[in-house]
Amino acid sequence: MPLPRIPSIRVLQNPREMALGLIHQVNATTGRACPCHGGARHDHHHHSVTGGASRPKFASTINTSTDYAFEMAASSIRYGEGVTQEVGMDCANLHAKRVLVVTDPKIAKLSPLKRVLDSLKTSGVSHDVFDQVRVEPTDSSFAKAIAFAKNYKPDVIVAVGGGSTMDTAKAANLYSTYLEADFLDFVNPPIGKGLPVDRPLKPLIAIPTTAGTGSETTGTTIFDYEALGVKTGIAHRNLRPMLGIVDPLNTQSMPPQVRAASGLDVLCHALESYTAIPYNQRSPRPDNPLNRPAYQGANPISDIWSLKALGMVIQALPRSVKNPDDYQAQADMLLASTYAGIGFGNAGVHLCHGMSYPISGLVKNYHHPGYPTDHSIVPHGVSVAMTSPAVFKFTGAACPERHLEAAKLFVGADVSNARLEDAGTILSEKLREFLYKLDQLPNGLTGMGFQSSDIAKLVEGTLPQQRVLKLAPAGAGQQENLTKLFESSMSLF
Repeated sequence: MPLPRIPSIRVLQNPREMALGLIHQVNATTGRACPCHGGARHDHHHHSVTGGASRPKFASTINTSTDYAFEMAASSIRYGEGVTQEVGMDCANLHAKRVLVVTDPKIAKLSPLKRVLDSLKTSGVSHDVFDQVRVEPTDSSFAKAIAFAKNYKPDVIVAVGGGSTMDTAKAANLYSTYLEADFLDFVNPPIGKGLPVDRPLKPLIAIPTTAGTGSETTGTTIFDYEALGVKTGIAHRNLRPMLGIVDPLNTQSMPPQVRAASGLDVLCHALESYTAIPYNQRSPRPDNPLNRPAYQGANPISDIWSLKALGMVIQALPRSVKNPDDYQAQADMLLASTYAGIGFGNAGVHLCHGMSYPISGLVKNYHHPGYPTDHSIVPHGVSVAMTSPAVFKFTGAACPERHLEAAKLFVGADVSNARLEDAGTILSEKLREFLYKLDQLPNGLTGMGFQSSDIAKLVEGTLPQQRVLKLAPAGAGQQENLTKLFESSMSLF
């Protein structure tokens, strides 16, 4: 089976040029039958941007060669029912004098935040609250949190909420440390410069209230860049929280729609990281370990976390959505979210996430049930899941064994006599069946108001997602392939 060459993407100096999708493409080439399992190394040439002062290069490094190593980075995790009450002691142990608590307006009225504030008060820790996080944040909403942090000058930050809150807290932490930085300095190329985070940041404690993003374990923050109408992010392992406090009590107030959307993010985190290209096929090899990206490709350690998370999601998500009193399923989903966060936070994600960003960014008048906001919104997990059947049908040929390994975890699946050439189709159909039975999704992109005439813009919004496209196990970064994937995702059922 041919191994497609991963598309080489030119870094564009002009964001407007980038937005038009003027990106180099390369044709497929041959290699091992299963890149996800094979040990052979292939040179895939990418352009990259590394910022900051000139750094010494290893004498043996060739910039165009593939990497030869991976790094495993994750936050410390504390798990347990009621463990939120310890956060005040954590801040006191850090000798914190000023703690900034970051949350959103809804969580600000609920018990998880009250538990945090009570704990800080009990421990005698001075604190202030920023409660204006935007669900699905933008650079403008980040700017408000950054300004608040710069003015308050905290020595510890505590994030209480879902992925949007934890990502906002990471941005506030970063830019209140680099006071002189321009916002685009750390944003992923080609929109920003992608400078490495080479200073110690303030201790960040993340307390998730949804079972989805795994952001308590990762060094990634995602937002809508309003000037271009696209999603992008900042990614560096030094952004990750010092501690993730994972407390099942904090997810019990989620409505079913939020449980479903959050859980679908976990599902795709696990699947994408397990099927990403191997770490030793990612290029270029960094000239300094500081420049090794957070998303490095599948590796033996991330595989363990990703596959375990996938099995847990398949079993627990339907139960947690349909039965609000199934607290064991809710606890399992919270653990699965953290497991998947450790997996994808190092291996990375690929096509489902890359394609989800323009879906969220270009939504017109769609308001997903269970998300009371004053703006149109496609929850991140929903936008990711929309393309998953099409994506994994397409990528199956690149590493069929891995697609079959994932498919056999679904209820009722028997792949013992399956042919490798059918791997993508089998996984795609199991995903489609799983999504249909969950009964919480619109019927594809048309169910969110998109039309065939929108596909060109969706493709344009996907092409700049260099950080994730280059990890796809097939050459889907090409415009014609992305067009077909969006066409196939217009209707799911």
